[in-house]
Amino acid sequence: MPGLLDRHLAFVGALRRAGLPVSLAEDLDALDALGRLPWDDRETVRAAYAATVLKRQAQRPTFDALFDLWWPRLVGDGWRGDPLVADVDDEDAGEADEGAAEAGDGGAGEDEAQAETEGAGPVRDGGAALAALRERLAEALAAGDDAAAQALAAEAVGRFGAMPGRGPGLSSWSAYTALQRVSPAELVERLVQALAAGGWAEDDARRAAVERVARFETEVEGDARRRIAEERGPRHVADVVLRPSIERLDFLSARRSDLEELRREIQPLARRLAVRLTKEQHARRRGPLDFRRTVRASVSTGGVPLTTHHRPKRPHRSELVVLCDVSGSVANFAQFTLLLVFALREQFTKVRAFTFVDQVVEVTEHFRPGADVVDVMTHLAAASAHAARFGRTNYGRAFAAFEEQHADALGPRSALLVLGDARSNHADLRLDVLRRLVDDTRHAWWLNPEHRRHWDTGDSAARAYGALVPMVECRNLTQLGEFVHDLV
Repeated sequence: MPGLLDRHLAFVGALRRAGLPVSLAEDLDALDALGRLPWDDRETVRAAYAATVLKRQAQRPTFDALFDLWWPRLVGDGWRGDPLVADVDDEDAGEADEGAAEAGDGGAGEDEAQAETEGAGPVRDGGAALAALRERLAEALAAGDDAAAQALAAEAVGRFGAMPGRGPGLSSWSAYTALQRVSPAELVERLVQALAAGGWAEDDARRAAVERVARFETEVEGDARRRIAEERGPRHVADVVLRPSIERLDFLSARRSDLEELRREIQPLARRLAVRLTKEQHARRRGPLDFRRTVRASVSTGGVPLTTHHRPKRPHRSELVVLCDVSGSVANFAQFTLLLVFALREQFTKVRAFTFVDQVVEVTEHFRPGADVVDVMTHLAAASAHAARFGRTNYGRAFAAFEEQHADALGPRSALLVLGDARSNHADLRLDVLRRLVDDTRHAWWLNPEHRRHWDTGDSAARAYGALVPMVECRNLTQLGEFVHDLV
């Protein structure tokens, strides 16, 4: 049990390092749940952990990846322990050897025979073994047997993904090598024919074949990570291989699939922020002590102020003006920030948004109440196309155009929020214009989606602009949510 407890603590620590907020109470709940469940069903253990430590479905992919590292399905060559797979393997390998000998293809068979003759033992990854595994894989995928495909994935890595004798610091297992040898993608047409023969429509058969092959490739990658974790520790794999959770994923490194998930996460994030703000405002509803009313009320209690009275707290809401760079390198960051700000627009008296590359275009009208996020993003992309006359980001030209065309947007009750990486292609920065814009507002901030260590490298003018406007690093949803909370 001490070993299990240590592994549990290491697993919870890995979840926290990955950005999942697991509290001490949830940690104890997980231990209590696991003490009441059987340990011989791995999926039950996974479900118990997920039910006790997760708060949102968006955290599930990161949780599953870490769970597979700290609570692996197999240890070592687990496929050897499956007698059914081993029997079939030996039988198919023998048939393949016979077929290869009859066909006159003596390459793999001769290699194995020579190796055994020389006393090196049977060749685990010979051509006959590869042909036998591909045959069994095709049958398992055609039958939709996920358990068999999972066992074959472990076998594929064990036989064809091993890279022994590599230098220090390099892993001995490679999913890429295993997939290159097995080439499951070449089985798609065969699977389509098998499914079509079973009564499937052509399109459905092709879609199912592609999905099954993709699941097998994912299983291979997972098994390679498991073996590397056995060699170098699960923490090493978690730190090097796993992508961060969607809330900590850098805007600038997000892939297309990540962008869809980020868009789905914006509205829940806005709701959580709104609830948090409402609670905090409710807790601060009492203003400063009303001394006169308190003393007057104390007359009825003999001068003892049993009840204190406070002046009402007057909520202050400011006008927000957002000026964001929508050039290709930072467009995703600007769009997500705009979506979050407009989702919280009720927290401000008024919100106006402008986009620029080298020209300025107002996009406030696209953020209508109740508008669909996809429609907003489509209209925003179309409007942003007019923000580039010369096609190269020019902050100085954009600031000057904003001052000339939209000077009425800023005032003593306004807050200015600039979004961008401060990379102006070595053009004139027009610091004088930005200084006047900041002087006309009550507050001003600049959100930079680049890591702070990249500031002032290349054509970055972060230091020059940061001297006029407080510049804040904002690379993911967590940092964005915290900033918008503090802004409101």
